[in-house]
Amino acid sequence: MTMLQHSLLVLVSIAVVFAIAKKLRLSTEISMLTATIAAILVHVILPSGEDPRSAISFLEMIRHLAEGTVTYFDVCLVFLTATFFMTLYKESGGVAYIVRQIVKTFFAHRIICLLLLTFVMLIPGAITGSGATTVLTVGGLVGAVLAAMGISEDKRVALIFILAAMSAACPPINLWAMMAAAGANMPFVGFTIPLAFLSITGALFATFYLAGRGKLVDLEKTLAKIPEVPAGWNGVRVILPFIVLIGIVLAGRIWPSNFPVVGLPLIFMLSAGAVLLVSPKRINVFNVAVTTVTNLKGLVGIMVVVGMLNQIMTLTGARGLLSLAVVTLPIAVLFGTLWLILPVAEGVLQYAVAPLFGVPLIMLFNMLGYDPVIALSTWAVMLPLGDCLPPTAVVGRAAVMELEYKGGYYRDFVKTALVPMFFILALCTITMIFCNEFGAIIGG
Repeated sequence: MTMLQHSLLVLVSIAVVFAIAKKLRLSTEISMLTATIAAILVHVILPSGEDPRSAISFLEMIRHLAEGTVTYFDVCLVFLTATFFMTLYKESGGVAYIVRQIVKTFFAHRIICLLLLTFVMLIPGAITGSGATTVLTVGGLVGAVLAAMGISEDKRVALIFILAAMSAACPPINLWAMMAAAGANMPFVGFTIPLAFLSITGALFATFYLAGRGKLVDLEKTLAKIPEVPAGWNGVRVILPFIVLIGIVLAGRIWPSNFPVVGLPLIFMLSAGAVLLVSPKRINVFNVAVTTVTNLKGLVGIMVVVGMLNQIMTLTGARGLLSLAVVTLPIAVLFGTLWLILPVAEGVLQYAVAPLFGVPLIMLFNMLGYDPVIALSTWAVMLPLGDCLPPTAVVGRAAVMELEYKGGYYRDFVKTALVPMFFILALCTITMIFCNEFGAIIGG
């Protein structure tokens, strides 16, 4: 048996077992884990042929699985600490204070109010890298304000989803770009401007397309739906945790030789400490930590299993086969199909799609002379739009549940979101095609 046949059979076994597991209504994490175990068993059972790695012991199998679980350990730490920071900020009343102040100050200025609400929606995902965190922390509050503006239920849910997706794509934390860059041994540098341009432009278009028409905010009705803020909150208290966050990040860049290296997890924990210092009410930190881990256990579980799957696919040659399939496609075909392939693949594989397709695409674009940083940025903004598609639909379902949506999921919600989604996909595709020109403009 040739190496090509061997890797192809392993890849087929992964697809078949994953499909069967999803058919049996197993979770995405368990389905991926089952497919991963099936892949390594098939790899061992099949004739080795030209692949000397097939003859491995049971302990070697366990070693590869264990190594895979910590592939994205640092990313999981960023996820957990960033979400802990934002959850702590929400529980202290900081989020409610910001939303109430926006409504009180700009209820008579609809456009300014929409712009500020969009900014509020982008912050949690930009800090945590998770669209689901955005929905859970600020989605309900922003949805209440949109309802007071006369925005229909379908448009409210569609807008909350798209803003959550764009917040996950917004810098500084974009997990798709980070995972793909790590897999390609590519430094995560130079992504801030392209990611910000694409995600913020997409968010603003969605906001004014879906909520541009309506009425002024009904102040009394809106404030009644937003939780009361603990006495003692003010502008200085609200902004101080973010000053700590931004200050530590900037200090490391301004004085790289004199300032100690502080990782993102520690930065988020220091910022969380700042929240505790400025909060006018006592917060049960343990309960917040438990809530954070509970809300993220599915997401962290996927990251762990994706690491295992990548390890086994690399061992068996299946990942190389996928890479070969991608890099042998004509570039015109990729330009014309990635806008559809990536969101659909995200709906099936979630974050696993970033290293599986992102790494070979980086190699291909780099080999052909295209700017890999700009190209990867466009893919990393396209991918989160697939989080409303089956079988996972994590962010889409979170938006539906958080806003207690009563309409049809695909017939009403997804259909309403299609125009803004197509705009973002078109914007990313055009930027990808002219990535060298865009890179020259921003100095990438």
